[in-house]
Amino acid sequence: MLCDNLSSHVRKVPLRGDGGVSEAEPSISDSSLFSHWGRGLSPESRRVALKMFQSHGYNSYLSDRLPVDRPIPDLRPDGCRNISYPSQLPQLSIVFIFVDEALSVLLRSIHSAIHTTPTHLLKEIILIDDHSSNEELKEKLDECVWEINTHTPGLVKLIRHERQEGLIRSRVSGWRSSSAPVVALFDAHVEFNTGWAEPILARIQEDRTRIVSPSFDNIKYDTLELEEYPLSAQGFDWELWCRYLNPPRTWWTQSNSTAPIRSPALIGCFVVDRQYFQEIGLLDEGMDIYGGENVELGIRVWQCGGSVEVLPCARIAHIERAHKPYTHTLSAHVRRNALRVAEVWMDEFKTHVYMAWNIPQQDSGVDIGDVSERRALRRRLKCKSFRWYLLNIYPEMRTYTNMAAYGVLKNSLKPELCLDQGPEHDNTPILYLCHGMTPQFDKSVYVFGGHSWKCENCMFQWTNGHTFQWTNCIAPKRKLFFHSAAIFTIHATSWLRNGNKRRLLSELL
Repeated sequence: MLCDNLSSHVRKVPLRGDGGVSEAEPSISDSSLFSHWGRGLSPESRRVALKMFQSHGYNSYLSDRLPVDRPIPDLRPDGCRNISYPSQLPQLSIVFIFVDEALSVLLRSIHSAIHTTPTHLLKEIILIDDHSSNEELKEKLDECVWEINTHTPGLVKLIRHERQEGLIRSRVSGWRSSSAPVVALFDAHVEFNTGWAEPILARIQEDRTRIVSPSFDNIKYDTLELEEYPLSAQGFDWELWCRYLNPPRTWWTQSNSTAPIRSPALIGCFVVDRQYFQEIGLLDEGMDIYGGENVELGIRVWQCGGSVEVLPCARIAHIERAHKPYTHTLSAHVRRNALRVAEVWMDEFKTHVYMAWNIPQQDSGVDIGDVSERRALRRRLKCKSFRWYLLNIYPEMRTYTNMAAYGVLKNSLKPELCLDQGPEHDNTPILYLCHGMTPQFDKSVYVFGGHSWKCENCMFQWTNGHTFQWTNCIAPKRKLFFHSAAIFTIHATSWLRNGNKRRLLSELL
């Protein structure tokens, strides 16, 4: 058994106090950790659990009290159990990236990988510690690795970075340390379902230019219960935040829930032919921390002749943290990374990324670093255009044409004031000091030939009143509202028009 003496490696805190639950401190009672868990804990145990939750972003207190070999339900589509795979498949290196992970969660990931991957296919497990400060990830982790390797010599390799590199460069570090023909790059807070490896390895063996993602289920960060997610493709928005998508229509027409799902991008964890990953350019190591690298990889693979797919028969459960490690300014890193992707791969559509982040294309104030090597990679691989990608791979992605301007609306007489969402409970717009973030950013306006459009939100005025409100853009255009609401057109000269009536923005708010 993996780390049979796990109990000696985790903190000893009683699950329950010797009395009833007393009144919790405000900071404890307000925590999302205790929304569905922990009612029977003593005040002291709740304080300890909260401190651990703040460190890890999930319920590591509970994790320390669960077996590392806990069973999880088989959530694969029924047809997966009847599929046979070639007896000869390539071997696999599994790479886990972590920084200050809870030891019990990391050990559960390792245990799950060992016990769900056929022995002859699992060549090695590589642990990349991206400069953790957590003490239990030092001697205690060394002991666990030694114990595993006592039973299966050389199976687990532990590599510690001398400085923090971030998730992106850590994944490349894991790839460089691997030796199997196929490499799986995963977070270190996952649990593998039965039969996950064979379908992935078979697909890559058929075509080495495929990058494959498993289908993901959720491990709830508070209760650590498994939550089944529907089968999905993986895509992104114009800020390059990843998102789940409905599978394409072509997948549904097959009426086969086990069929691979064509995917425009990758959520983050993926499996790839080791040599092909190098040929295609690995990950962009000019990016910082993480965010956007998975989207860039998906775009690059498609534009440069490969493919990306999600396999319903390969399921992995993943903890979605309540908060992320590495940095409190993640958004700034994702923005910088997104602009690198835009400048290298998106051609004339790069405008959409700048627009989504609400920053100017000229003098953006964001130093994206040197992208000359990535542009040279694109030329060397003779990659297709981003327009081709949108038309053929990601037609669901909304594009904006004939765009004259974008951004927040400022008051020309008092430029420090911007159009703001105002109090959410009444949806009434106001003028407020400009700050460029939500709720002003969410109400930013894109102007197309004199017409305004911001996804679902429009500003309108009832004809029998003076109050302006935000509403769904479709609603005022319906017959029910046609005679009782006024839609305003926004012009570049800082005024709005309703029919033949021209009014200054300052008059309206």
